[in-house]
Amino acid sequence: MFDLKQHRTPKLGEALVITAIIFVLLGFPMIAIENMTPHIPVLISIVFLILYGLIHKVKFIDLQESMIQSVTTSMGAIYLFFFIGILISVLMMSGAIPTLMYYGLMIISSKTFYLSTFCITAIIGISIGSSLTTVATLGVAMMGLSHAFGLNSAITAGAIVSGAFFGDKMSPLSDTTGIAASIVGVDLFEHIKNMMYTTIPAFVISAITFSVLSPWKEVGNLESVAQFQTDILSTGLVNGYALLPFVLLLVFSIFKIPAVVSIILTSIASLLLAQIQTAYSFQEIGQILFAGFSKEGVPESIASLIQRGGIQSMFFTITIVILALSLGGLLFGLGIIPTLLESIAHLLVSPSRATICVVVTAVGVNFIVGEQYLSILLAGKTFKPVYDKLNLHSKNLSRTLEDAGTVINPLVPWGVCGVFITSMLGVSTLQYGMFSVFCYSSLLLTIVFGFTGITLTTKSE
Repeated sequence: MFDLKQHRTPKLGEALVITAIIFVLLGFPMIAIENMTPHIPVLISIVFLILYGLIHKVKFIDLQESMIQSVTTSMGAIYLFFFIGILISVLMMSGAIPTLMYYGLMIISSKTFYLSTFCITAIIGISIGSSLTTVATLGVAMMGLSHAFGLNSAITAGAIVSGAFFGDKMSPLSDTTGIAASIVGVDLFEHIKNMMYTTIPAFVISAITFSVLSPWKEVGNLESVAQFQTDILSTGLVNGYALLPFVLLLVFSIFKIPAVVSIILTSIASLLLAQIQTAYSFQEIGQILFAGFSKEGVPESIASLIQRGGIQSMFFTITIVILALSLGGLLFGLGIIPTLLESIAHLLVSPSRATICVVVTAVGVNFIVGEQYLSILLAGKTFKPVYDKLNLHSKNLSRTLEDAGTVINPLVPWGVCGVFITSMLGVSTLQYGMFSVFCYSSLLLTIVFGFTGITLTTKSE
């Protein structure tokens, strides 16, 4: 984005004022207005910057070009989301995701309830690539078990959030994972592999914590979990061989096959498996690929888990990406962000300082705006040139964006994820936040690695 033509060079004071106004325009609607989608505040901010540019005699065609060029730089992400939507549909059709959920539920244990909750939500989170869907379905079920067993609701909610966002962070089906990789030009699977340096230790720390906190005695029964498994089994989608697509994804990742190619090949394999089980017509296949998988007679308890996917399900993500990139293009084209970066350029001379600046920016956007997409998009586009200048591989940046962006939003009381989780689980953000061990462990580890240089790689490595 720094290749964009800069049409103005505002003074630092003016740049700070415009930045503050943008934060207010983005943050106030998200905080003050219930169920406000991020699209409207971003669009309002774009309109404000266009008017600001016109007042300062910048031609509209130049402003438009800044937005277009910015969006063009991340067209790979937009194409990726189309294919992810299709992949989710065919993984449902073939039974891959339902089968993974069915076997995952077998690890639940009342003696190690918090640990089991963390592990099972992590498995489901990876399999469906959506933290909020995991929270709204399996998370609600686990909260019901927690109440029945007389266990601590805050700890249970913390375990659910930790597992769900571990899965969201590490799943190739996750939109935030795709955004973080694409926004800085890193292959999706290379990004996921590099995240293991902070994610695996954070997972271990979380697992140990929830093991210690678990009751280690029999409490109640597991009838609810058994019913959940029965409901999944009743769909007729559970088959051992249905896990083959996940094996293929893993193999493609090991051999560093490009993400889009891996997703296409896995989608084809999944579609063939689905056809073996059920002879879908071309009309049905087309409808499922666009609108998502659906099946009659699916129990209500698992309907939102099973009936999802499709190109249509990606429209929310694609549209916010386009709008946010347009906003970023205007901020650069009007010289706002370049002026701010130039003011701190003397500080960004080492990997540790660059890491801290990315962390502060991503966390700051999360808490000011309450939106994880924008924290990833704005911080990623802003600091990509800094990492290039320091000869640091962009996968270091994409990892930090996830550690300080994706997993922090559920800890923000007024954030999109924080508000949603509280409404679903009935536990306030402040209550479950202290037990969301995975979220703040990831943040602390990325700061430590940034300061020490451990796991940070240069472009030549």
